[in-house]
Amino acid sequence: MEDSALTPTDPVSTDPARPAQEALTHLNSAGQVHMVDVGGRPARRRRAVAEGWIRMQPQVCDRLLAGRAPKGDVLAVARVAAIQAAKRTWELIPLCHPLALTSIQVAVEPAAPPGVEAGPAAALRLSAEVSTEGPTGVEMEALTAVQIGLLTLYDMAKALDPAMTIGPVRVLSKEGGRHGPWRHPDALPAEQRHD
Repeated sequence: MEDSALTPTDPVSTDPARPAQEALTHLNSAGQVHMVDVGGRPARRRRAVAEGWIRMQPQVCDRLLAGRAPKGDVLAVARVAAIQAAKRTWELIPLCHPLALTSIQVAVEPAAPPGVEAGPAAALRLSAEVSTEGPTGVEMEALTAVQIGLLTLYDMAKALDPAMTIGPVRVLSKEGGRHGPWRHPDALPAEQRHD
């Protein structure tokens, strides 16, 4: 899946710590956990893209891509599981708000994780793009979709390769929030990075 909504010329932040905040939003002034009140915020178009990898033996990757796994079309099941997980994020993560998601796109493709040289193992990249019109972002929904999609791939192929490894998993980009669009520094062309 290509992250097409942001182009290289868009003004985006790549600072992973941006915006710096004085306090955690899920703690009140007494230090107690609470759910953030987003009721007064305007509804905005929100979008987040997350991605993650699962590494495995090359012959296992070939079987999954060809749809020849013992449990059937593993990639299709992983995509459906990821979509289902995004919709249920608010039930899994205690302080997430229930959101009316307007779009969930999931893709699975062969790709090496960042910083991993091609070697004896192969890898699949699972990405999820989640959108809503709402008062809060959808990063957690995108991350949950990726994690559950990857766990589903592991579950359905573990008989073929129990040594599969999941990771890394990360938010690739987000937009629609008060602070403007953000992209992971590794997702930008080298000339736009603030290294």
